[in-house]
Amino acid sequence: MSVKQNILIIGFVWPEPNSSAAGSRMLQLIIFFQSQNYQVYFATTATETDHMVNIEELGVVVQQITLNHDSFDVYVRKINPHIVLFDRFMVEEQFGWRVAEQCPNAVRVLDTEDLHSLRKTRQAALKKNIDFSPQLLLSSEIAKREIASIYRCDLSLIISTYEMELLQEVFKIEASLLSYLPFKLSAISERSYNTFPSFEERNHFMCVGNFRHEPNWNMVQYLKQSIWPLIRQQLPKAELHVYGSYPSEKVTQLHNKQEGFLVKGWADDVHALMQNARVCLAPIRFGAGIKGKFTDAMQNGLPSVTTSIGAEGMTHSMTWGGCIDDSVEGLAKKAVELYQDNNKWLDAQNNGKQLIDKIYSSDKFERALLKKIRSISNDLIAHRQSNFIGAMLHHHTLKSTMYLSKWITEKEKNN
Repeated sequence: MSVKQNILIIGFVWPEPNSSAAGSRMLQLIIFFQSQNYQVYFATTATETDHMVNIEELGVVVQQITLNHDSFDVYVRKINPHIVLFDRFMVEEQFGWRVAEQCPNAVRVLDTEDLHSLRKTRQAALKKNIDFSPQLLLSSEIAKREIASIYRCDLSLIISTYEMELLQEVFKIEASLLSYLPFKLSAISERSYNTFPSFEERNHFMCVGNFRHEPNWNMVQYLKQSIWPLIRQQLPKAELHVYGSYPSEKVTQLHNKQEGFLVKGWADDVHALMQNARVCLAPIRFGAGIKGKFTDAMQNGLPSVTTSIGAEGMTHSMTWGGCIDDSVEGLAKKAVELYQDNNKWLDAQNNGKQLIDKIYSSDKFERALLKKIRSISNDLIAHRQSNFIGAMLHHHTLKSTMYLSKWITEKEKNN
């Protein structure tokens, strides 16, 4: 067996796989690198939460770190990682220059989670009631920061096929700096598929999402104000069960038993709940990446009704496991049809199974990632020389970040 190498993951938050898709993604990355004989170290400035998973039980070495503090330099030198993975571009902005300074030979990898700039620009366009265009990203401040971070890293993990195309076509980023890596999920066995509760055994609609994530809060408002009343007119006995972590008072105030709009809050076992529901209703109006709620639904035989943004980058030209529409009336109509039509429901369920089995259970994307990491590691100098924009950004952009951080460090010492 090969000698273990170290990978340091600098997390934006502690992993919460039961709260968000980002938490599931992080846990998948940890398990993947462990399977490749890496010793995983996980460090974060975030405070611990009630819903975080205990990754120490998995053999991960964890460390609380401090922002703008020289103690991180000592810590990272001691680990001497072969790979440093930044969880979202904001973390790379904070720690990238320190990693480059202390461990120049470490391969720097950015896990974007999703393109934050895409989500934020879409949100702004919706607020202004204007159509989103990828060209809007070119004047976005957050896009400039995020793209700069991608260039500064040796490789960036991109979760959506749409975002892969966007980065290469709009921002002209070389394919050598990007690696497509969707969720990695288990195939749905025939035995599991055949034991899913039937159409007749399931009742009601459900939606789920982390309420700290703005697209999910907007989605629930959209359902409450516009879509659910139309569905309820045609299905007066149906209920919509709304689940999610961190529901604030503004979320719980939407609960209305007479309207069949039931805010349930935290779900201890979302898989069991999904196998009791008949339709997942999630009309996402802005966002990015791929949505864990839909892969969870497919894995539990639950068809979904969503928007084109909701299903974006998830199908690889295959058929969606449910229905897609971008109008209030269309979403309500298709949700009612799917809820009432056994044959349509079964077709949607099977389409979801095909998506999981043919895309998300494949090993080819992980194999491609390993190949890229090895290629970069074997000729790191040449790889970085070919990325002149990244080198330029390290020289200029990170100098300002570095000196600001050093100033804050000295100020704290004096205090």
